[in-house]
Amino acid sequence: MSPATLTPRTAAMESPTLENLLKGIPTLGRAGEWNVRITNIVTDSRRILPGSLFFALPGLRVDGHEFLNDVIARGAAAVISGQPVSGLPAVAAAQVAAPRQVLAEVARRFYGHPEAKLKLVGVTGTNGKTTVTTLLRHLLQSPEEAWGLIGTVRYYLGRRSVPSYKTTPESADLAGFFKQMAEAGCAGACLEVSSHALHQDRVHGFHFAAAAFTNLTRDHVDYHGDLENYFAAKQALFDGRTGSVPDVCVINTDDPSGKILAEACRRRGRVITFGLSADADLRATEVAYHPRGAKFTVQWQGAAAKFNSPLPGDYNVSNVLCALALVASLGRDPLKLSSALESFDGVPGRMERVEVGQAFPVFVDYAHTDDALRNVLRMLRPITPGRVLVVFGCGGNRDRGKRPAMTQAVVDGADLAWATADNPRKEAIETIFDDMRSGVSNLAKVEFVPDRREAIRRAVAAAQPNDCVLIAGKGHETTQEFHDTVVPFDDRAVVRNILELRRGSVS
Repeated sequence: MSPATLTPRTAAMESPTLENLLKGIPTLGRAGEWNVRITNIVTDSRRILPGSLFFALPGLRVDGHEFLNDVIARGAAAVISGQPVSGLPAVAAAQVAAPRQVLAEVARRFYGHPEAKLKLVGVTGTNGKTTVTTLLRHLLQSPEEAWGLIGTVRYYLGRRSVPSYKTTPESADLAGFFKQMAEAGCAGACLEVSSHALHQDRVHGFHFAAAAFTNLTRDHVDYHGDLENYFAAKQALFDGRTGSVPDVCVINTDDPSGKILAEACRRRGRVITFGLSADADLRATEVAYHPRGAKFTVQWQGAAAKFNSPLPGDYNVSNVLCALALVASLGRDPLKLSSALESFDGVPGRMERVEVGQAFPVFVDYAHTDDALRNVLRMLRPITPGRVLVVFGCGGNRDRGKRPAMTQAVVDGADLAWATADNPRKEAIETIFDDMRSGVSNLAKVEFVPDRREAIRRAVAAAQPNDCVLIAGKGHETTQEFHDTVVPFDDRAVVRNILELRRGSVS
């Protein structure tokens, strides 16, 4: 559940009543006195304060209904549930058909509809969301105009930023964050919108000035059941199931699913397509890759401009095009942003280079799907004179079907590899390793090392001048999950320490 603290209203007289917050919203049952004042909205039973309105939501691991008696005993002013409320202890309560959708509506009301003061831009897709949203904010941000950001790495709220705890937070948190952005004078917000968030109605009722689709691969199929359901969840951002259709839909038509989505979106409103294909509205031509990025020409509405991107790889050309197409969707000229792109510092944990003076490049990247691994390895191969060495792993309690596909992607693209722990969670590492080995050819080049630090040490020890080391899977993450324990672990800090020790021993 969210560790964020939403600021409660300080004076009871300023607080809305439950009656006001639920006005016009259909209910299936009610209990208690609805004139009670609400001072904050809570979905985590551990964060109850006097005056809290608690939403009992079902979850993957816990169900909020299990904690109703506890939250009432701790002073919750009211409860909203998808289950009958007539048997609850004396408390204001309502039963509703769609608690998450009601949560989103109530949160917007509670915070005074701050989203109406912002241009919201949402980005969904398997890969690229973090890079696109971070780059987009960089391209839009200026001394005269601030933009917020909600995503995997950090939340930028205008006057402050805080570490992220979830790619797309719950709708109540979003409304609170949007209020902070609006009060700080932000013009808009760039949001990563995950398939989980769409399936769980976390962005329900928030209207998007633009929404983008990057691509679709099989990540999160375990949650959605199959690839078709996963794609259907992504489509919700574009087809009105969130409550409204975006003003502009920005679609990657180099992706097969993107082609399907673009055709559907054209029947509903304005679409901007992007990609390398000749029929894309905004496209890249004359692409030339180099070790620290790529040079290409961007074609848009009959005009063209040269760009030099600091982001390496063909998939990052696609990410840049997506960000530029979103700029265009907001009515700005994307061809005037070449210098702004060159000044972009990149995204933490996305092909982040770790340098301590070693004779070979080391990259830390978030790639944790077979498609992402193939993309990054395909990018590294032509710019690496020597060998490509890879450290990677597969998360526990997640889609088991992608484990052999990830291993095969590494076998196909690397010269040597060390399979290791990612976030094992509640699975035994040997069970994960068995899945990774299943049906994979040429495992001779892969060494299975349970300890992630040791796997990184072995890769660094094996590296020679002209080689390249890729540490994949965790990217910006600073912890590792074992069973119910979270321990500090940052690939960047670990490899930096190992490189420094190696340099000291060599000198």
